Amino acid sequence: MKKVELLAPAGSVQKAKIAFMYGADAVYAGTAKLSLRTRAEMNSDTLHETIEYAHSIGKKVYVALNIYARDNDYSEIEEEIKKLNEIKADAIIVSDPGIVDMIKTVAPNMTIHISTQANTVSLHSAKFWYNYGAKRVILSRELNKKDIKYIMENKPEDLEVEMFIHGAICYAYSGRCYLSKYLANRCANQGDCAQSCRWQYNLVASEVNNPESKINLDFDEKGTYLFSSKDMCLIENIPEIIDMGVDSLKIEGRLKTDYYLATVVRTYRQAIDEYYKLLEKGKKEEYDPSKYLKELIKVKTRGLSKFYFEDAGNQDIHDFDGKSENLMYEYGAKVIEKYDSNKNLYVVEIKNKLSLGDKLEILYPNKFEVDSFKIEELIDIKTKENIDTINPGLKGQQVILKIPFEVTEGTIIRREK
Repeated sequence: MKKVELLAPAGSVQKAKIAFMYGADAVYAGTAKLSLRTRAEMNSDTLHETIEYAHSIGKKVYVALNIYARDNDYSEIEEEIKKLNEIKADAIIVSDPGIVDMIKTVAPNMTIHISTQANTVSLHSAKFWYNYGAKRVILSRELNKKDIKYIMENKPEDLEVEMFIHGAICYAYSGRCYLSKYLANRCANQGDCAQSCRWQYNLVASEVNNPESKINLDFDEKGTYLFSSKDMCLIENIPEIIDMGVDSLKIEGRLKTDYYLATVVRTYRQAIDEYYKLLEKGKKEEYDPSKYLKELIKVKTRGLSKFYFEDAGNQDIHDFDGKSENLMYEYGAKVIEKYDSNKNLYVVEIKNKLSLGDKLEILYPNKFEVDSFKIEELIDIKTKENIDTINPGLKGQQVILKIPFEVTEGTIIRREK
């Protein structure tokens, strides 16, 4: 049986390495201007580095070039396509038919994946893109499992299908948002979304015959968050998604933290692997997602929802509070290197305040169980003196931390609040 691909976001080289370390089979990335993420940290050189690293460990990198382009974008797009072909990107993710056409002209052997932005919601659309040269379509997040199953059962055999399984959901249909451009003059369809749907709004009504009258309709003193969606989470549905034959399961979040990435990727990796083991034993009904759900709520979310996967009329998709779910944990540190193995001392890069007595948990790349410990020793990296507390200052600030377990470079450590 061909195993489903776990596809993770990579907003930087470092995030790509973390995604691979924690179990991703492939990552998707892109440069700032052309990939719907103007705050992405990738450029041509770091993309090349990411691709070379991925290929050295048998992994893949798909590069997003999925803006809706204007005519003045195409000279740059053509150069980008040539560069991606030269550095051997495994595929280019596209939504604009004009860019698809240019890829076929400039790099005819390049693999094309059709972005979710292209709004593929039907078998007919999937076949259209297939006939036009696409190897894979990334389905719209608005589809339910009945729609997906129909596409899987009737699509061309060699057309791959990818779908989102976790992450933030855009309020606009298939992410085609015009609210940001209207309110902030930042075009979401060219990667500069201001996330206007997450803003606080004051809902006001007025009488038909008296437009000057104002009646405040806010839910509470905080205002309303009418457009804010919960995050998608399909960890409970992994068995039926795999059984449908979907080729790739995608996690959203190129701009998320290393901690978020490690937590979500390792959780889905373990869930997928567990289900395949149960399949081999003929015990797939024993799949239990409860432990995975408990893990996924330990990172910042806006609440979790299955979106429309089980029910096209699902109403449990809105985050009316406009705040993250209760966080019992936060990003503590990332292991940089071993300092003194005889004393279990490691150099770590801190992300939040650490103090003696704090409880930390180690997120291992190759097992789901975590080890916890309390901080017994902190050493200043410069003075080599023992300290009680360290606050994050400059980016990349480091400290020497005693860790009573064997850990490897890049391991993520979280702190219990």
